Amino acid sequence: MAYALPDLPYDYSALEPHISKTTLEFHHDKHHNKYVNTYNELVKEAGMDDKSIEEVIKAIAGDSSQQKLFNNAAQAWNHTFFWNSLKPGGGGEPSGEVGDKIKADFGSFDKFKEEFSTAASTQFGSGWAWLVLDGGSLKVVKTPNAVNPLVDGQTPLLTLDVWEHAYYLDYQNARAKFIETFLSSLANWDFVKENMAKA
Repeated sequence: MAYALPDLPYDYSALEPHISKTTLEFHHDKHHNKYVNTYNELVKEAGMDDKSIEEVIKAIAGDSSQQKLFNNAAQAWNHTFFWNSLKPGGGGEPSGEVGDKIKADFGSFDKFKEEFSTAASTQFGSGWAWLVLDGGSLKVVKTPNAVNPLVDGQTPLLTLDVWEHAYYLDYQNARAKFIETFLSSLANWDFVKENMAKA
């Protein structure tokens, strides 16, 4: 089934000064849109357009003959997930069940931040840092290029895009500052709570 480019869940300027309107216009309208359009072309050619995008991602993961389809499917899905991982006025330490679960599984919120920051900063080249549920426990993982945790049976809860196009206009090569800003001012803990409830 065709996958539609979703509207951003906030105005293009809503994340300023942390992420600029210009970055979101390029990232969403150009990069994400290209992945969506290419995915829709390729999934039809592959005769899999009766499946959901999640089914396609899981079905072709690791199949080198379907690498282009996988890359575009996963990037279309990852970006939609990323937009929802951001929130104006977000970030900081979550309260309630999300905060309690982080403390239970990581020991403290500071320990989670350390693990997440390390994953995001040490992902060589392009990729993603994720907070996931794995066997009922929270974990931080990183994935290269388009790969997402669905292929490993994990449930994504939150992600940070560390491809350079996600931050270079605003932060140049200061990926660490982008990561710090995400955790302090942008992370959408309400979205994490919703994903935990559905898991």
